[in-house]
Amino acid sequence: MKLNDLLSGNFNAAEWEAKGYELPKFDIQAVREKTAKEPTWVHFGGGNIFRAFPAAILNDALNTGQYDRGVIVAETFDFEVIDKAYAPYKNLSLCVNLCSDGSIEKKVIASVTEALKADPQFPDWQRLVEIFRKPSLQMISFTITEKGYTWNEADLKTSPFPSKGGVTQGPKFAMGKVCALLYERYQAGQLPLTVQSMDNCSHNGDRVKAGVMAYAERWVKEELVPAEFLAYLKDETKVTFPWSMIDKITPRPHEKVKELLAKDGFEDNDYIETEKHTFTAPFVNAEEVQYLVIEDNYTNGRPPLNLGGALYTTRETVDKVETMKVTTCLNPLHTAMSIYGCMLGYTLISAEMKDEDLRAFIQKIGYMEAMPVVTDPGVLNPYEFIGAVINRRLPNPFMPDAPQRIAMDTSQKLPIRFGETIKKYVARGLDMSNLVLIPLTLAGYARYLKGIKDDGTPFEPSPDPMLAEMQASVAPLEVGKADQDYSCLKKLYSRKDVFGLDLYEAGLGEQIEGMVRELYAGNGAVRATLHKYVVAR
Repeated sequence: MKLNDLLSGNFNAAEWEAKGYELPKFDIQAVREKTAKEPTWVHFGGGNIFRAFPAAILNDALNTGQYDRGVIVAETFDFEVIDKAYAPYKNLSLCVNLCSDGSIEKKVIASVTEALKADPQFPDWQRLVEIFRKPSLQMISFTITEKGYTWNEADLKTSPFPSKGGVTQGPKFAMGKVCALLYERYQAGQLPLTVQSMDNCSHNGDRVKAGVMAYAERWVKEELVPAEFLAYLKDETKVTFPWSMIDKITPRPHEKVKELLAKDGFEDNDYIETEKHTFTAPFVNAEEVQYLVIEDNYTNGRPPLNLGGALYTTRETVDKVETMKVTTCLNPLHTAMSIYGCMLGYTLISAEMKDEDLRAFIQKIGYMEAMPVVTDPGVLNPYEFIGAVINRRLPNPFMPDAPQRIAMDTSQKLPIRFGETIKKYVARGLDMSNLVLIPLTLAGYARYLKGIKDDGTPFEPSPDPMLAEMQASVAPLEVGKADQDYSCLKKLYSRKDVFGLDLYEAGLGEQIEGMVRELYAGNGAVRATLHKYVVAR
């Protein structure tokens, strides 16, 4: 069983379906031909999340028979991905959704019609120019990670025009390449287009817009392009930069999945690691739960991704969904269990969910302490969202996520994940005595920084840009030392840059101090303190 079999005459559909593989219900070749002539969607970033989510929901939309165009993927960073994960398999892939009950869903993804290297040094660039000049193009989108929206001064100074012959020039950063292609669209008649980020970062449409505008403004200033180009990008009847909220975990290819596929007789299961250390394969393994909420602000129509489960709504609603996720229903729970999971010696999130104290800990943080200040976005129910997190996502044994990974950059996460909730309690005059386990999480941070597990053995706190400074703030404290001076905590928990507000001014400082004292009592104190407050709550 090979992916390329689907495009040959030697294809036994019954064999695949008998082994649980969902096959495309549309004419793959017809969709490819239609897309080549009248493309509607180009996606930048050919990684695992793209194939497992945006490409997969387009595949579902095509299966309905109500749409006839695929997606063209363009890679801006790691060109080996095109050579090794797309070209050998004629742009087909296998999405393996790993369900929390131990079952797996296997779906062949055939919605990707072309895979191009987005750089002027490759012949594919001219094909991208041709596509961007097509009136049919409706949307370009991105999963290039938050770092992909950056630029530097040297790249801003490059010309948007690749040289014709000789040494190839032009911008090297993704936003510069996109801006150069948008200029091609401007020259083709100021054709309308929507520039849609699908990366997991706050107000992601603004990140794309800032990157594109940085290049456009510099090129206008240097008189490389006319001022009208900048006006075109700012004209919201022509070009828009909507927000979106995306949520789906797609870890690197897993050995267990490879073994399961091999047992089926599926042969396209080799691991691929590029020179840039991208880990991929002809298959993508991912969690079963997924969300894509998009601001419906398009200038030239859009692919009907709602047929595959995407939710189109207003910018305000996208913002509410994101706020719900990052301050209540997912991110705070992740951070709370990562801090305590590291101290209790766990290395898997799924294993933590079998710990009654930890499970009750995050459940009560979500439902009892954070939920009272959540704004229901309407399109996703907060209670159902958090229920999926606790009952299906975090316990999933197929998801090899670790508290050590989630604990990275904790100092940068605390203001949003907990500070915003506390601020809402203060602003609304709510009873602060309702907050018990959120303060316990913040107290746990002061104990975590010592790098000593609950059994007294050392561990290495996860990387964090402020780690050394934060550890220095608790340096006077020792685990197991009786009657020590805890006055250093006053300075720590007053820091608005770390917690989002002065926790003493909020009325929580002394409560957190008391919890820190309990956590530092000695070996076993972390478990005892956690259990005490979880049960009492």
